[in-house]
Amino acid sequence: MTAAELKASATRDPEPPAGASDAVRALWLTAADRWEDAHNVAQDMHTTMGSWIHALLHLIEGDVGNAGYWFSRAGKPAVGRGKIDEEWLKIAEAVLGQGK
Repeated sequence: MTAAELKASATRDPEPPAGASDAVRALWLTAADRWEDAHNVAQDMHTTMGSWIHALLHLIEGDVGNAGYWFSRAGKPAVGRGKIDEEWLKIAEAVLGQGK
């Protein structure tokens, strides 16, 4: 699955792909505008990837300070609200093994 396919799935399918990892589920839920559900998944992911997704979610929420904390925990540079779509794509590509 590509990042584009994952995002498209979130607009047409009622639930994340069967057997999806927590990271894929959290990204799918984010793309489906199900912030609360995505946050619930991400906050239970005690990994660098979980922290990166968590950062993105707080950025979407508008809590830039909290997002900065989670970007730091993930070892990633903080980005501004104008970069949400780009950051989602970077994370999805990393999760799906398509990183550049």
